Amino acid sequence: MAEILVLYYSRGGSVARLARQIARGIGEVPGMSARLRTVPPVAAVTQTSAPPVPEDGAPYVEIADLAECDGILLGSPTRFGNMAAPVKHFLDGLGAEWVNGTLSGKPAGVFTSTASMHGGQESTLLSMQLPLLHHGCLIVGIPFTEPALSHTTGGGTPYGASHVAGAQDDPQPSDDEAHLARVLGRRVADIARRLAR
Repeated sequence: MAEILVLYYSRGGSVARLARQIARGIGEVPGMSARLRTVPPVAAVTQTSAPPVPEDGAPYVEIADLAECDGILLGSPTRFGNMAAPVKHFLDGLGAEWVNGTLSGKPAGVFTSTASMHGGQESTLLSMQLPLLHHGCLIVGIPFTEPALSHTTGGGTPYGASHVAGAQDDPQPSDDEAHLARVLGRRVADIARRLAR
């Protein structure tokens, strides 16, 4: 069984819930499964470091996960129209993997969550695509042939899956947001399966 790495950082639970929907979509493709992983938080040197294993949720990512998986989906909450610092910190440490081409030729997609409709979803998704392009990934989005993309009143973009948490910070994706996340997971898994032939 081939695996797709679903790598994310989540503070309020929204991105983690999108990650689980994406994993469901991956599992709908015959012969494919999801490997859920998270990145540790970053802290100032004056603060205590994070425990070596998260208290709950997905385990922390290891470099071997990048090599062992046939594709990657990268998720982050939005921070002023950009990915969160823990995701950027992890990506910035992948110089050796960039030189070795660990991710080159693998399909990749991105996903995010914001508090508002205009909170920077699309710029965050695009910011996560840039390092993936430098690594040689094949960027996968959601085409407008997917009807939910045209009628969603929340998240969901052609650049990747997304969720609008709203003023109450609701981590639960809407039906359209969950559906589009599963679509993105299926698309990345299906492309990875085709490339492996």
